[in-house]
Amino acid sequence: MEKRLSKKLKPVQVLVLGFAGIILIGTFLLMLPFASHSSHSVRFIDALFTSTSAVCVTGLVVVDTGTYWTFWGQLFILLLIQVGGLGFMTMATSVAILLGKKIGLKNRLIMQEALNQFSIAGVIRLTKYVILTTLFIEGVGALLLSIRFIPKFGPAKGLFYAIFHSVSAFCNAGFDIMGNGVSLTQYVEDPLVNLVIVSLVIIGGLGFAVITDILRMQRLRKFSLHSKLVFFMTVSLIGLGFFMVLFLEFNNPATLGGLSFKGKILAALFHAVTPRTAGFNTLDMASLRLPTLLVTIIFMFIGGSPGSTAGGIKTTTFGMIILKVLSVVRGDDDVEFAHRRIAREIINRALAIVFIAVFLVSMVVLLLSITEVHMTFQEIIFEAVSAFGTVGLSLGITSKLTLAGKIIISCAMFFGRLGPLTIVLAISNRRNNYKKLIRYPEGKIIVG
Repeated sequence: MEKRLSKKLKPVQVLVLGFAGIILIGTFLLMLPFASHSSHSVRFIDALFTSTSAVCVTGLVVVDTGTYWTFWGQLFILLLIQVGGLGFMTMATSVAILLGKKIGLKNRLIMQEALNQFSIAGVIRLTKYVILTTLFIEGVGALLLSIRFIPKFGPAKGLFYAIFHSVSAFCNAGFDIMGNGVSLTQYVEDPLVNLVIVSLVIIGGLGFAVITDILRMQRLRKFSLHSKLVFFMTVSLIGLGFFMVLFLEFNNPATLGGLSFKGKILAALFHAVTPRTAGFNTLDMASLRLPTLLVTIIFMFIGGSPGSTAGGIKTTTFGMIILKVLSVVRGDDDVEFAHRRIAREIINRALAIVFIAVFLVSMVVLLLSITEVHMTFQEIIFEAVSAFGTVGLSLGITSKLTLAGKIIISCAMFFGRLGPLTIVLAISNRRNNYKKLIRYPEGKIIVG
């Protein structure tokens, strides 16, 4: 029966159902009596919200992760972050490889979809790279963070804190267990913690295909076109974000104003990186000026890169839109980058992703404006984009959401993690029309 059902499902549908299944398993694990410090059972909606946030590597929380959950609850969240960051198919394939089982064509197609690859060739080899690379990078990150955390929290607790925050940073989850919602604000001027977290977030947000290119020790000019665009967009966005945050918040006494020059540089860099889509913060988000919040919202919407642990519409999608606009302005028929012509199909896909993403965010904002009447529009739009971009930054309203609001934000995180186009393809009933036999005459419409 299961095999028959699996054959009827498309790869994207398997991904959607797989993530939903992991979220439900996580929900029931978090509802176990020993998972929380609460004297009564955790409410289903709170456990579901937390599980969704962890699997979708978002970081939005309705209860404080550091104080509400026990060690076991935090361990469950850590495992959910890891599975959600790598993808359940990556984990399942890894187990199958360890058990010596053969990976069939159906599973290879699903892996191709999960890892955002152009073909099924080499997806199993890439899966091995993904697992080994992830464990190595997270291990190095945990080792470096333990230098700060072990002296402060003790050997056992300090090591667990180091592992938790390393995994959360690499998976772009933004969960922290510092307690009382302070995130990493106490380390705002600590170079080690700042640079380690920032490095983990950037590497995790590059995408595994790009990381594979890096591991091959090739020169940048020999990288794939995809990797070149990812590098260009990542560096450009981080640089732009850094200078804008530094300029806009430099004299704000509630954020950068009271820090040393070194602290200003570290905090500006940290805030330029984490909105895409890590969710940690070393500055009080509610104290940021309105222009900085607008920049943050834009960065959260863009997100990381395809095939990574990050969310958003992705850097390459945003890059395609910019390149298309530039080609129209110049009057060019082709969209070009790094001496290569971009296929029209890819441009159309990028346009579709942006349109669907804007529509989904708009619907979330509309619904929240109906259910959360006690919140400002600024708070609502920030929360909606943060959920869709799987970022986890908040202006402090997540715990105040109504039941309906929690359900809406949970759905937004789910859609954001899988990607807007994946959701549409999963619920659509497209027929395989390889070529239309009939084409209508071309018409003209005035736009602009």
